[in-house]
Amino acid sequence: MERLPKQHHAATRRVLRQAWELDDADKAEKLIRNLARRLDQQWPGVAASILEGLDEILTVVRLKLPKDLRRSLACTNIAENMMGTIRRVTRNVKRWRDAGMALRWVAAGMIEANKGFRRLKAHKQLSVLRAALQARHNRMTINPVAHVRRAA
Repeated sequence: MERLPKQHHAATRRVLRQAWELDDADKAEKLIRNLARRLDQQWPGVAASILEGLDEILTVVRLKLPKDLRRSLACTNIAENMMGTIRRVTRNVKRWRDAGMALRWVAAGMIEANKGFRRLKAHKQLSVLRAALQARHNRMTINPVAHVRRAA
């Protein structure tokens, strides 16, 4: 959104929200691809970014999760909050000695961020997520070639 002019924010948000709220992943994908095609003329970078994230955008739709759980998982606030806390915790480190040190500081930032986490609104539906992920994993391990063909 930040790379689009303000007058296009509302329409773009509306299309993305419609796609997220659809229960049919194929229809949602068509909607997003049409949006990318329209934006490609004037803002090819935005269109490419949308298409690059297409699988991630539709993951919760493809898993056929309940709407409340989809809404909770589609939000990036949790990750953004944690990344902001990690940045704040690590900003005073002047000299990174090795990867182990970086990992320790990131872990410290994650522990600090954990203090501010609240319970997921749809936490009672997490068993549905687990079952959907397990079913997807089972499908992919039984017939991995079919999933590769569909993705291509």
